[in-house]
Amino acid sequence: MIHYTCDMCGKPLLVEEEVRYEVKIEVYAAYDPMEITEEELAEDHLEEMRELVEEMEDMTTEEVEEGVYKKLRFDLCPSCKAIYLRDPLFQRQERQGRRISFGEN
Repeated sequence: MIHYTCDMCGKPLLVEEEVRYEVKIEVYAAYDPMEITEEELAEDHLEEMRELVEEMEDMTTEEVEEGVYKKLRFDLCPSCKAIYLRDPLFQRQERQGRRISFGEN
């Protein structure tokens, strides 16, 4: 049997609460179309590409992926869902000196 707990408060879900909520967050590099000039197209970018590959050789697969895309999923109880929806970026919590930490899923 799968057991769920609230990733904010740790309360068991579907035992103490009839309902659980999922929060899914995707963080990815935004794509903005670039204006490319004829000169840039004519340039040889081989050295630039080689440097990028060298930088990535010292990185783990996870580090490379997180630089471009990260998907997160959290389970919340009804009261933590209400808190999250009132302040999804926790801006007010930080100003009040409190920080909420999410559990690992």
